[in-house]
Amino acid sequence: MYKNSIRSSSAALPTPVAILAFALALASPLGAVAGEGGTSHILPGANATLIDVLPTTPGWFVKPMYLNYGGSATALIPTAAGVVSDMDVTANTFVLGRGYTFDQPIFGGAHFTLAAFLPYSMLDISANASLPSGDTVRRHSSVNGFGDLTIVPVMLAWKSGDWQFDALMPVYAPTGSYQQGRLGNPGLNYWTFDPIAGVTWSNKQSGFNAMLHMGYAMNTENTETHYKSGSILHFDGALQQILPVGPGFMTIGVEGFYFDQVTGDSGSGAVLGNFEGMTTGLGPVLGYIRPLGTQSLALEFKWLAELDTRKRLEGDYVWLRMAYKF
Repeated sequence: MYKNSIRSSSAALPTPVAILAFALALASPLGAVAGEGGTSHILPGANATLIDVLPTTPGWFVKPMYLNYGGSATALIPTAAGVVSDMDVTANTFVLGRGYTFDQPIFGGAHFTLAAFLPYSMLDISANASLPSGDTVRRHSSVNGFGDLTIVPVMLAWKSGDWQFDALMPVYAPTGSYQQGRLGNPGLNYWTFDPIAGVTWSNKQSGFNAMLHMGYAMNTENTETHYKSGSILHFDGALQQILPVGPGFMTIGVEGFYFDQVTGDSGSGAVLGNFEGMTTGLGPVLGYIRPLGTQSLALEFKWLAELDTRKRLEGDYVWLRMAYKF
């Protein structure tokens, strides 16, 4: 997508550059809407900006990422350690992703990519838990470990003039560290299937870009707690401007998101009933693209603040992401 955006604005940005466009997604222990633990595999900011638009030229990419999340919730939250309240969470997650785009188009000209992403998280969580006597005790948990592996077996990108249309299916596999009785776990112990469709528009003259992604995440049951988190309808959108700066290009813009749990939690472990939640948020995005011959490097920083939440953790997502195409 960076290649498309920069080339389309060649009247304003005459410097030639190589392609830089990459896949989405990662697994992380803390995120979107309610569900068990007040968490989800799906995260605001994981698939929204130019660095996430799917590739349209063959070759490998690597995508290391870092996420800092700090949030709290006063509402009752169901966890692997039981129902708690007044939860405070700090999470630091490192993710390494890699993928490959094939040379031969399929399905009427779609560019086909495979990718996978593995996270490692450091969690610090405290919350109030009720004792059988009726008293309340403050519990604390610090846990480090690998999170759930994200496999993306289907990533398709169609180009038509200034438009690009994307379709993909991230699958979150329950491979991460999980233990019943802990306040927080790097892994969630259930599968998530998240079909996503996206569209991107790039202005030919100015380097202005607009993009929107929509997904519908469906979860299986946690077999340890017999808790099935509800499905999540989620939207991520961004507006970004590409500007020539030094030997590369700066991107500056804004991102917004809306996540809504549209079906209730279920199973014998769902002691709080449907527990449907939602969140919305907004924040700035700043990036830099550096062409390196036939290769490309991109860096991105963004801060996304949750503005309105219900039945979930509320806090701030701070992302640092890098993408290298070769």
